[in-house]
Amino acid sequence: MSFEGIKALLAAKFGADVIVGEETGGLQSALLIDADRITDVCLELRNNPDTYFDFLSSLSGVDYGVEVGKFGVVYHLASIPYKTQLTLKISKENSRDLADLPSFPSIYSVYRSADWHEREAYDMLGIFFEGHPDLRRILMPDDWEGFPLRKDYKNAEYYKGIKID
Repeated sequence: MSFEGIKALLAAKFGADVIVGEETGGLQSALLIDADRITDVCLELRNNPDTYFDFLSSLSGVDYGVEVGKFGVVYHLASIPYKTQLTLKISKENSRDLADLPSFPSIYSVYRSADWHEREAYDMLGIFFEGHPDLRRILMPDDWEGFPLRKDYKNAEYYKGIKID
């Protein structure tokens, strides 16, 4: 199914407001999806026999920068039988306060491979995934302070008395 066909399918199923924009200037076009509806969109794209995006190849957290004050998630879906790929993006504004993490719905219930990816985005960027069954650090020690891939992250000088810089 074409990019335009996928847009039409999603608009017909969920209403035109489910797609909040699109990016067509890069190597692969992307649909910007209403963040609160990402799980339903992924479920439809996986289960619909016309699209059958059966594989989540990548999920990446994004910090759009301190000035922008926005975080997002990029999903790379693939349909193995149809040999097609699709990129979905969601984003929300956030204050960057560590007590108020950016929060998005988990797609773990749709793609089990989201487990590790969502945990990595949480660990590195502090993006919280609502409904994830085991959202905890995966790369950094459990007692690490902060999120190393944030644009405003300041490296610690010491960890448990050991100089790390």
